[in-house]
Amino acid sequence: MADWEIRQASVTDVEAVAELRAVVLRADLERLGRYDARRVRQRLRDGFTPAHTWVIEVGGAFVGCVSLRPTEDAHWLEHFYLAPHVQGSGIGAAVLRGLLEQCDRDGTLVRLNVLQGSPARRLYERHGFTLETEDSVDVFMVREPTLAQCHEAQGDQGLRW
Repeated sequence: MADWEIRQASVTDVEAVAELRAVVLRADLERLGRYDARRVRQRLRDGFTPAHTWVIEVGGAFVGCVSLRPTEDAHWLEHFYLAPHVQGSGIGAAVLRGLLEQCDRDGTLVRLNVLQGSPARRLYERHGFTLETEDSVDVFMVREPTLAQCHEAQGDQGLRW
């Protein structure tokens, strides 16, 4: 796995994140008949919240992002994108593991949605997400906090989100 770092996003990251979203989602959206080059970027711009988003860098270069948006009953894992050249390197699994460990410590339920047929679904299933509901485009998944992690990790600092 490449050496990587994670930092809080800023408003200046929005265009890089919007472009990465368009690249990463294109094949799945085209397969589903839903790709629109303008809309895929604009939807990200419209919902971009730097306070809940982190940027992933390798060697100081932007390679990905992830958001964890709090709601009343859970946190939503959103905008988890990695540049194609680092996919499969273990960075995504490491970032997800750190994020979920923090949610376990906090006792927080995590929800997400992934496009039908996306290979990312396997990553989420390996990390304890299960099917909640689905439609012809989206698969909605949920992960309960792991209680053992809640108790064992009380003093562990790990990644702080």
